[in-house]
Amino acid sequence: MLKKLKCLFVAGVFGLLACCLLSARPCLAREPGELVFGMSAPFTGVNGEMGIEFYRGLMAYIEHFNRDGGASGWTIRVLPANDGYNPQPCFTNTVEFISRDDVFALFSYVGTPTVAHILPLLQIFSQRHTYLLFPLTGAQPMRTEPFGRHVYNLRASYFQETAGLVDNLMGVGRRRIAVFYQNDAYGRTGWDGVRRALERHGERIASEAAYARGDSFDHDFSAEVDLIMAARPNAVICIGTYASQGAFIRAMRDKGHDIPVAGVSFSDSDKMVELLMLEERRSGRRYTDNLICSQVVPCYEDTSLPAVRFYRELMDSYRGAPLAAGQGYSPRRFSYVSFEGFLNGVMLGEIVRRMADDPRRGRIPEVMESIIDLDIGIGVNVNFGPGRQQGLDAVYFTTVVDGHFQPIRDWTEWRE
Repeated sequence: MLKKLKCLFVAGVFGLLACCLLSARPCLAREPGELVFGMSAPFTGVNGEMGIEFYRGLMAYIEHFNRDGGASGWTIRVLPANDGYNPQPCFTNTVEFISRDDVFALFSYVGTPTVAHILPLLQIFSQRHTYLLFPLTGAQPMRTEPFGRHVYNLRASYFQETAGLVDNLMGVGRRRIAVFYQNDAYGRTGWDGVRRALERHGERIASEAAYARGDSFDHDFSAEVDLIMAARPNAVICIGTYASQGAFIRAMRDKGHDIPVAGVSFSDSDKMVELLMLEERRSGRRYTDNLICSQVVPCYEDTSLPAVRFYRELMDSYRGAPLAAGQGYSPRRFSYVSFEGFLNGVMLGEIVRRMADDPRRGRIPEVMESIIDLDIGIGVNVNFGPGRQQGLDAVYFTTVVDGHFQPIRDWTEWRE
């Protein structure tokens, strides 16, 4: 805890220095009728495809919003900046967004370690009414004091996702649950969520293993598998990214362990399954059986939902991307990550509509408090309102059948 506070203090000091150094610079001129939002995300590196898919989803809606004339002439521009899923570049991007680009707000950041690193800046620039809207993270620091008042989250939290996984696994008799997690703020938040949920059932984490952020799909996690399986768990919950979690699952199956492996929404399950299916074709082994994934948006195949139909229509016509993710990358037609980005775009458009008569940063809390029972076409309404910094609480559970995601409707199939 002391180390964490020290890191936050150092970050805050550097942010203050940056503010002093950059505040004298003139702000970039803003085109009439345009509101500019800054987005720091990984567009390269082992998590780069996730950042690009998130960006593609939100921009598919925002370009539609702008083509329709915006809101009373106000249009939206998103400035994407690559941070490679690393805290320091994210910090630098944020200082430049605020002090050089004079953005209206920060928007759709990706990742717990990166977002956690810039939270002190939100306090330092609080007199400027600097807010972060709808980051792709379910971690607690963005939802609790002292920083939560500066962040508006759309998605459910990791505590809600892990509680749902634990409760359902326990309900079918899988009481010995292990955790494989990324050794940083993201992984530890998920680990803590599992721990808390297990304690409510009178249980403890059966075994655990951590890995370093940035490990690729080529990494061999055999040692971590041996460490976890020594305690004979009957399920594993992963708090990882698509590359590392996929590599761990491969190692589990290669060693003959077929117990359920569950992951949370940040794993970018579409990309993870894509990697595992390539391995299946290469090796002839089965890697996509007994997988469980929690999601924070409905299934993008559920065309009974108006938002899903609209998302699919706009994604089929969208062609843009901010940066290349490297050789071998090709955009996915649909995914949970791009659908979440799309819903972020819908909500940003709603905010601009509600303040189109007088768009000022200082009005953001007022506008967010006005969002109560908002129907965005996903079957559950968005609720912010007074005292609420998170708009949605729904968590969805899926599994993989023949390479495609399907909702879990009956957990008894997972009974041991």
